[in-house]
Amino acid sequence: MITLTGTPTLTTERLTLRAPQPQDAQPFIDFYKTDRSQFVGGPMTDRQGWNFFCTEIGHWVMNDFGMFVVTFHNDDTPLGIVGHWYPNTWPEKEVGWGLFDAKHEGKGIAFEAATACIDHAWTTLKWDTIVSYIAHGNDASVALAERLGAVRDDTAEEPGKEAYVYRHPGPAA
Repeated sequence: MITLTGTPTLTTERLTLRAPQPQDAQPFIDFYKTDRSQFVGGPMTDRQGWNFFCTEIGHWVMNDFGMFVVTFHNDDTPLGIVGHWYPNTWPEKEVGWGLFDAKHEGKGIAFEAATACIDHAWTTLKWDTIVSYIAHGNDASVALAERLGAVRDDTAEEPGKEAYVYRHPGPAA
C-alpha cells in the first residue's frame, strides 16, 4: 500500500490532524451521502464520494499540502476534515473544515483544528493570505470563520461557485 509519506501531522491539545489513509474512505463516503454535506459539495453517491476522497489524496500529491483527517488523540476514528485547499481553478488558498457527525459540533473541534491549520499556513507553508470559502446558508461555518477572526471580503473573487469569502487576519494581527 502506498501512503502519503512525509505528510506533516499537526497536534493540538485534544486532536491529531493527519494525512488521509485508506481506512478513512468509508467514513468520508458515508458523510458525503448525507444532507450534512450539502454545503461542501454533497450529497454524493458512493462513487462520487470515493472519487472525491481520491481527490483529497491527489491534492496532497499535487500541492504538497491538503486537508487533514481530524481525530482525537489515542482514537483514530475520523471526526472530519480540516485543512488547506487550493484547486488550480481557485483564486486563493483556503483553509476549510467539515465535521462528519453533528454530535461533534459545538465542542470546539473545528475551531481547534482550523486554528492549527491557519497557524501552519502562516508559519510553515508561508502563505501570504488565507481565505475560507463558505457556501451561502452555512451559518455554522460563518460563525466559526468569525470566531477565528476572519472578516467577510465582498470584493474577493468567488471560487467558481456562490460563496462568501472570509479573509483571515495575518499572524501580526
